[in-house]
Amino acid sequence: RLLTSKRAPREKPVVPFLYYFPCQRWLAVEEDDGQIARELVPVDEAFVKKDSENDGQSPATLGLEQKAKSTTYTVKVKTGDKKNAGTDANVFIILYGSKDDTGIVSLKASKINKNKFERGKVDEFTVESVDIGDLKKIKIGHDNKGNSTGWFLEWVEIDAPSLGQCLKFPCGRWLDKSEDDGAIERIIFPAELQTVEYIPFVPYEITVYTSDIFGAGTDADVFIVLYGSDGICTQQKSLCLNKREQRMYFERNSVNQFIVELEDVGDIIEKIRIGHKGGGLNSGWHLDRVTIRRLLPNGK
Repeated sequence: RLLTSKRAPREKPVVPFLYYFPCQRWLAVEEDDGQIARELVPVDEAFVKKDSENDGQSPATLGLEQKAKSTTYTVKVKTGDKKNAGTDANVFIILYGSKDDTGIVSLKASKINKNKFERGKVDEFTVESVDIGDLKKIKIGHDNKGNSTGWFLEWVEIDAPSLGQCLKFPCGRWLDKSEDDGAIERIIFPAELQTVEYIPFVPYEITVYTSDIFGAGTDADVFIVLYGSDGICTQQKSLCLNKREQRMYFERNSVNQFIVELEDVGDIIEKIRIGHKGGGLNSGWHLDRVTIRRLLPNGK
């Protein structure tokens, strides 16, 4: 057990144990027993060893360390259902927290709609940032470029899993040089009564080892679920953000590492469920093993 004195708090979090989940089986309709998802339990039921390996600082490792220190926000933007409410201009947002702000973030690729900011539609974006603390306000606006620039913004919703909060920022106004007060950017504060609180998510480092046998790699959408004690489990989470990543990762004899924010299942991970959604030409996958590390210290 780790003992700590009552001196100043540690700067670095306690290094948690590494969980090993061996598989060494196919997740393929046409191989083995035909299952494309499996439940795996950690070897030795709990902690195998502390991670004393991989001290090298490769660029990929550094990138993941940066991601582990950052947090991800899901930003939903509702364009009003009014005539000419949509915009072709370039929209940006700044999130202001109690510690810092994100700086200008361009909202380029909606995860829902090919044509973003259309009348009556909700668009969804992912914003990654260092920890800015509790969200206090946002600034949102556009550059007034394009054919149809005027925009009626209904609301913005920001889900911050690391804070355990989903905040609503109501607007209901034009961002248009020829409407309302002529402003094309606005500062908006959250509606306290519409804030949804939940248990904060924590980051997990998930490392996936694909086997070194013929046809082992997959282009399918790989997902994972973590199970803690007392029936606690996370949502089902895809490890890849898009189809491009699906084609890049899970190649034969590859090691892919992900930092994933999930519900906190506690100090003990009793099992995981990992699989893929099938479909496509190369969906069959031979999984060697998975390792998982909970990145936040106990009690934080």
